[in-house]
Amino acid sequence: MMFDFRFSEGLSKPELYRELLRAADALTAGECDGVANMANVAALLWEFLPDVNWTGFYRMVDGELVLGPFAGRPACIRIPLTSGVCGACAASGTSQLVEDVHAFPGHIACDAETRSELVVPVRRGGVVIAVIDLDSPLPSRFDLEDQAGIEELAGLLSGRI
Repeated sequence: MMFDFRFSEGLSKPELYRELLRAADALTAGECDGVANMANVAALLWEFLPDVNWTGFYRMVDGELVLGPFAGRPACIRIPLTSGVCGACAASGTSQLVEDVHAFPGHIACDAETRSELVVPVRRGGVVIAVIDLDSPLPSRFDLEDQAGIEELAGLLSGRI
């Protein structure tokens, strides 16, 4: 089976995220392997979102975040819940929209090129099971429309990863 998901140029952010959600749904529906689903969604995010330098997942394992499937440069493998944007997201259970990662207390610099970040929790039964992490080399790359789109994606994935 071949998949060729590409977004259409000139879409508004809400339209882009609707296309992304449809593609993620098509790729993950009926597949029970969470790692495979995270891998395909990380690739979709990389393909769909402009001006990103990392897209992927960290999984909650034994009280800390552990690197999951991603697209981009090599990344930090383990993140305590007391560190970084991802740790803050997992600990609080709330999305973290950071315009300037260098101003974020306790930021972990896995890639020195990263300037802004969006991290969204994936919850199952009210418990954070993973986070979706998006990094950009541009300051203030992400906004509330990005956050809403990724939160909807997280909801779709909650039973599929």
